[in-house]
Amino acid sequence: MNILVTGGAGFIGRWVVKKLLDDGNTVTALDNLSNGSIENIEEFKGENFKFIEGDIKNKDDLDRIFEDKYDIIYHLAASIVVQESIDDPEKTFFNDTVGTFNILERAKKQMFGQHGKMNGSIWNIDENDEVYPCKVVFMSTCMVYDISGETGIDEQHSVKPVSPYGGSKIAAENMVLSYFNAYKLPAVVIRPFNTYGPFQKSNGEGGVVSIFLKNFIDNKPINIYGSGKQTRDLLFVKDCADFVVNAGYKSEVDGEIINAGTGNDITINELANLIAGKKVSVNHVEHIHPQSEIMKLKCNYSKAKNLMGWEPHYTLEEGIAETKSWLASTIK
Repeated sequence: MNILVTGGAGFIGRWVVKKLLDDGNTVTALDNLSNGSIENIEEFKGENFKFIEGDIKNKDDLDRIFEDKYDIIYHLAASIVVQESIDDPEKTFFNDTVGTFNILERAKKQMFGQHGKMNGSIWNIDENDEVYPCKVVFMSTCMVYDISGETGIDEQHSVKPVSPYGGSKIAAENMVLSYFNAYKLPAVVIRPFNTYGPFQKSNGEGGVVSIFLKNFIDNKPINIYGSGKQTRDLLFVKDCADFVVNAGYKSEVDGEIINAGTGNDITINELANLIAGKKVSVNHVEHIHPQSEIMKLKCNYSKAKNLMGWEPHYTLEEGIAETKSWLASTIK
């Protein structure tokens, strides 16, 4: 298959690209490199992989990208930093919501043609249009949810956007599902829980596991925002990439919202102590934007298991060990 991955040079994007290439697909990665990097994808150079630097908000870039036809579009490009979305909501909205609309429009045009019209629920395709079927996989986030109970969050759980990031993602989700329902464009919304692993940034834009591990390796104190009693369901990136890719392969999930996580959560205090051991100190610092914090996140992934046959394979300890080894190897 010929596949497009937006945000393909990002942390999760590069692992999705790798999985797709390992499966024998031809892959084009689109990224504006605002968060991703060429170093993430340099190992993929070859006849089955192409990288295009461009932006999902730029019409000319999208014209260039959609000169090709794609069987699946994995739409991962987004502004992803929750705290940044509070400080700069306009950037997040245009990247995450408007950018998603742009991708949906291009997918609709590819599948039904520039001049295609709906008559009731039936598409009338203009014979002069070159059309090609495709599917859109939209990556949302667990950060759209309200606080979890002990049984975990399933897809029927209430949503409660506590940041413009969460609000922008919910708006984009609704656009994706509207294109499935209104236009019959094959699409699925996926909500991975907090993902970590090799190639994730370990600075302020990175994830909590990578930041804590980098401080441990550098023999620096680990700082926790707030009380540290907030919990996260931590999904290793290889499990996440397997989930993302298979959501594109499986028609059973079209029109659905699907979670992915481990079904286990850990407090940030427990995570910090697990990583720090007795080598570095653990401190609590004032939370920058406490209103954006969801105090308990725990996934119920039974829908993914039932519809896709997916479940995670890495334990937290295994994932941390592999991430730590990778981070140590990057220090020069």
